[in-house]
Order: sequence, then C-alpha cells, then structure tokens
Amino acid sequence: MRAGRTAAAEAASRAAGPGGRIVDIGVGTGLELPMFDSRTRITGIDLSEPMLRGAQRRVVREKLGHVEGLLVMDATRLAFPDGCFDAAVVPYVLTVVPEPHRMMDEVRRVVRPGGEIVLVNHFGADRGPVAAVEGWLGKRSASLGWHPQFPFAVLGDWIRATPGMLLVERRRIRPFGLFNLVRLRREN
Repeated sequence: MRAGRTAAAEAASRAAGPGGRIVDIGVGTGLELPMFDSRTRITGIDLSEPMLRGAQRRVVREKLGHVEGLLVMDATRLAFPDGCFDAAVVPYVLTVVPEPHRMMDEVRRVVRPGGEIVLVNHFGADRGPVAAVEGWLGKRSASLGWHPQFPFAVLGDWIRATPGMLLVERRRIRPFGLFNLVRLRREN
C-alpha cells in the first residue's frame, strides 16, 4: 500500500503547491506524513485517538515540522470552515466509512474552489475471475470493515451528482494494480 500512499501524497502536494494546506482524512498512524512535500502544511484527522498518538510519535521522531495538527474528527462531520484547504488526501478510507457520499460532501466542502481531492482506494472488478475472488473475499472480510467488492460507481455517482466536481485522473497503482489513484478537482 506504500506505492498508493506515495502517489497520493505526491499528487496532493503538487495540487496544494508550496505553502499550501492539505487535510489528510483518516491519517491513522501517519504513514504518509513523511511523503508530503515538506513545504506544504498538513492537518491529519482520524476517529481513533490511539492511532493519532502513533502519528504524533512519528511527527516527533521524524521531525515533520510541516504537520500543523492531528485531530480526532469524524470525516462525515468535519469541523473546518468551508474552502480552507488547497487539497485533501483520502487514502484507503472510502470503502470503510459507513456513509461514503456524506464523507465526500464534507471533503468537497473544506477544499477551496480549484483545489483537489486525491483518493487511493480499491474498487471491485465488474466481472471475470477477479470479481469472483473479490466476492469470495467479501463474504469473509465483512467483520474487518473492508469491502473488496466496493464499486467505482459509488464514487462515480457522487461525482455526477455533485455540481462542479471534475474527474481529473483515475489510474491503477503498481505493482499489482489492486488500488486506484483518483484525482478530483472542485471547479466551483
């Protein structure tokens, strides 16, 4: 999953630019925090206080001065003003939140017009042998909160229903192509 985290951090850093503000949704223990351009300013949020303590230890240990804050927060109820971030990164979170559309509405709200939302996620195959394997995994992974059959249509439907959202890029992440990098731009 490191390749996806790296790709997401690089894309968000480019979108925000030097001095830009990025919100990291579901920062967890902060695995991607060292991957952001050190000239950006990062705020990480997560529901889990113990995970955030791990992220804070990483910030101190690796001297990550560009991390401005780590906050306990629900991604479906962000306590930030409208348009206060230049970019948002959402790594491996879309399939584990109970209300993905509500989360995306909130992420869109806190990203300024012209800013980007960068997601990395697994999206289930529509058909074929991979779809069969994902179906088998889906029956066994429900208790983990991971949904290997999560369709891209959930995100695609949200993009189509949300005025001013533009799909800029969708590409598979190497080495195995199990995850996709998705870049969205908030036009207005």
